[in-house]
Amino acid sequence: MRPFSYSALPVRTVFGTGSRERLPEELRSLGLRRVLLIASARQLEAQPDLSELLAGHLAGSYTAAAMHTPLEVTEDAHRQLQALEADALVAIGGGSAIGLGKALALRSDLPLLALPTTYSGSEMTPILGERAGGVKTTRRDPRALPRVVLYDPQLTVSLPVALSVASGINALAHAVEALYAFDGNPVTSLLAEEAVRALGRGLPQVASAPGDLTAREAALYGAWLAGTALASVSMALQHKLAHVLGGSFDLPHAETHAALLPHTAAYNAPEAPEAMQRVAAALGALEEAPQALFALNVRLNAPRSLRELGMPRDGIGRAADLALQTPYPNPRPLEREALLELLERAWAGDPPRSPGK
Repeated sequence: MRPFSYSALPVRTVFGTGSRERLPEELRSLGLRRVLLIASARQLEAQPDLSELLAGHLAGSYTAAAMHTPLEVTEDAHRQLQALEADALVAIGGGSAIGLGKALALRSDLPLLALPTTYSGSEMTPILGERAGGVKTTRRDPRALPRVVLYDPQLTVSLPVALSVASGINALAHAVEALYAFDGNPVTSLLAEEAVRALGRGLPQVASAPGDLTAREAALYGAWLAGTALASVSMALQHKLAHVLGGSFDLPHAETHAALLPHTAAYNAPEAPEAMQRVAAALGALEEAPQALFALNVRLNAPRSLRELGMPRDGIGRAADLALQTPYPNPRPLEREALLELLERAWAGDPPRSPGK
């Protein structure tokens, strides 16, 4: 066994149907009194009991969170936070709401409590991605971590099937990358493999029976595991490309992960055979992992091409160059021609194959 190090993250997790009702108790246990609630208008409408749960604690609401956490949105929300003199942040939603909550937690040093309504997994990582000037950058800072995460499968039932599927494959991407991260360890690998297994089982059930709480619970469990695994290791090519395409071409984050995942897995497969074997086994697949991931996309009717997400074909070269400028550690070295081939296949929605091999 190769040497490793592992640090557990100081996030309290409360998991289970109805766990959102624990929110007042969690606030009281932390001595918090005035909360800025970060949620979309749709979420506030879909979850009317939130205002009741926060009765006596609610200082105000912010409903303008946006994809990729634009800097101007964060600055606007921070001004409102200061004016309200809140002592805590509560974010309910997906990556946009929770990303904004993390950005505000970093700027204010206030505790953040998160209630995920998607499978993005962002709530379990100290990673913050922000967009400014048409470029998305990421950083790690433990101050961005929520103090408490409340996972309530009931909060995900209203998520449309298409978004559920894309969000779940986003989580799957976290797990796959955690399995081949250069700084991975036995703990993160166990978490990641179980995440692949839970998501591979839960997402088809969510797609066929969106109101089934057992299916929603399996998918949310997988997302928690995947986010926890990714939080302790470095990101690689999958996330680099997703950040480039989101920040520079405004592609939707989860859907971009879905379209890219089989292709980045194929790119790295020659240098990460054990990780790919574990992915295939966890999915119960007879074919190799990249093909199994593509087959899952087909089965779930998930996005398979960057073209359908709005990626211009003439932007492929720019995307490859941006990925090469500040690459994340990756099992296989990044080569421009191989990246171009990967992006061409992902753009067209073709089945994956290892570029240049």
